Amino acid sequence: MIRRNYITAAAPSIPNKPAIPYPVDTSVGPMLRYQKSLPRLPVPALSETLEKYLKSVRALTNEEEYAKTQAIVTEFQKPGGIGEELHKRLLEKANNPNVINWLEDWWNETAYFGYRDPIVVNVSYFYAYKDDKLRKDPATRAAAINLILIQRQQLEPEYAKNLPLCMYSYKWMFNACRYPNKPSDFELTFDPATNNHMTVIRKNKFFIVDLVKDGIQLSTAEIESQIRKVYELAGNTKDPAIGALTTENRDNWTDVSISSNEQLLKKIESSAFVLCLDDTSPVTRDEISHACWVGDGRNRYFDKPLQFVVFDNGRAGFSGEHSSMDGTPTSRLNDFVCDVIAKNKINYGSPNVRSNLSEPEQLHFTLNNDVLNAITKAESNFDSLVAKHDLRVLAYQGYGKNGIKKLGFSPDAYVQMIIQLAYYKMYGVSRSTYESAQTRKFAHGRTEVCRSTSVDSVNWVKAMEDSKVPSHVKYMSEAVEGRGCDRHLFGEPGEKKPAIFTDPTYIKSTHWYLSTSQLSSEYFVGYGWGEVVPDGYGIAYQVNANVISFNVVSMHLNNERMCHYLREAADEMKELFEHTQAKEGHVPAKL
Repeated sequence: MIRRNYITAAAPSIPNKPAIPYPVDTSVGPMLRYQKSLPRLPVPALSETLEKYLKSVRALTNEEEYAKTQAIVTEFQKPGGIGEELHKRLLEKANNPNVINWLEDWWNETAYFGYRDPIVVNVSYFYAYKDDKLRKDPATRAAAINLILIQRQQLEPEYAKNLPLCMYSYKWMFNACRYPNKPSDFELTFDPATNNHMTVIRKNKFFIVDLVKDGIQLSTAEIESQIRKVYELAGNTKDPAIGALTTENRDNWTDVSISSNEQLLKKIESSAFVLCLDDTSPVTRDEISHACWVGDGRNRYFDKPLQFVVFDNGRAGFSGEHSSMDGTPTSRLNDFVCDVIAKNKINYGSPNVRSNLSEPEQLHFTLNNDVLNAITKAESNFDSLVAKHDLRVLAYQGYGKNGIKKLGFSPDAYVQMIIQLAYYKMYGVSRSTYESAQTRKFAHGRTEVCRSTSVDSVNWVKAMEDSKVPSHVKYMSEAVEGRGCDRHLFGEPGEKKPAIFTDPTYIKSTHWYLSTSQLSSEYFVGYGWGEVVPDGYGIAYQVNANVISFNVVSMHLNNERMCHYLREAADEMKELFEHTQAKEGHVPAKL
């Protein structure tokens, strides 16, 4: 028996770490020992949120627009008004002892499960791994990745500034699946003790591979042997792509009648994770990033939260489903997998392959004309959706985190200013920018918005003279503390909207022309997701030691030119601050 929901890296050790200020629950495993002690997500004071909101929109409005918005906000927060009433109701929910997180159900429903557009492109995300020079054979590469995933480990909590983070989302990592449903999807988990198998997809054909035999997990040699059998069994022809149905609009996917295949689908849904053996060989950063993000839409099952992708040339990566789990847990998992392989810390087990291993089980679906037509329609819709998008990767090698720190800046704030400057260079205007900030220091916390566009960022030269880029760092720290303005002002559907939410300024300020987020690993050559508005960009970035990587996705808004301006902005900022700091005698003139 293997408990795969406890598999990943131990938390980084902190020298002379002070005592954790939370009591320990000894009745649960290491991962959850602080879970019951985590504070609840706070509800900021209404006045604090509205003050922050007004400050965030100032850079996006002219004098007339701002005066109108100020008047609307004043009316909204007057004593006895609608704002006070809504805030009171919110506090009642937050103070309910049966509610762990006042935002959780609203956010999950509206942002994810109630969202009906396809999850691929719109919700899914990816990591593309660096090449493994020692494992060019895809079966060998896949076996190494999978062995690390199934080896038993006791997971330590993650920490931020010596405080444990919420680990609840790890529940939805292994042996989990999202289900299409009207009017809203849902997610289920399965007992890993009785579901010791993985799903392998090759040539659109699905195979179930047991990971345990007679109570003993498979060794590297055994996993590789089973994967090679999948390659052989799959052959050179492709089956109808039942996986393409998971790329559909969620209502369309719900309407597909699959009752005769429910038991076969359950084997996929209950599996620990999915291994996709693609028959392509991406080479460039753009190619492998695009292949990990969407592939051809056929050789996948996008409702699964964990899909590991291995290509015919041995390249590899990951595709994630976002509904119940944000990027930080899976980033940690993938970084750990790559780190163990790179440092050859794999416990390979016996080199012998047991003769009594069960053959990989191919799932033979019963597909009537209605299902076949639905698959054809799903493939067409997927191809059309992907064709509307462009993805470009910029690996800027002029400097990275080390160089930024030498200049005395916050790396994240600095890169946000690169993005702001690049956008201004391209469009001659600054617009609303979303940066994700995790709120996992609170029970069942997920994210808050750091509004990166401010008066300071619009006047970035003046702001950047202060080595901390103060407005960005201050807003990010407040967002992490659950004191941003967006989640507090998140409205419940179905009720009459107060004027603050119909104000053109509010609509403009939540139209995210730039949707940005940082997750960094020295083992990833790509990481990203799609834009959130048709006329905007999704810009994921990594700030590694000596490289800044940008993944730019949009609906053909000239990503190549955006990458040019990102590079130009990074060059100009480096030149400016080297010159300024050298003139002041603070640092050497060259990074």
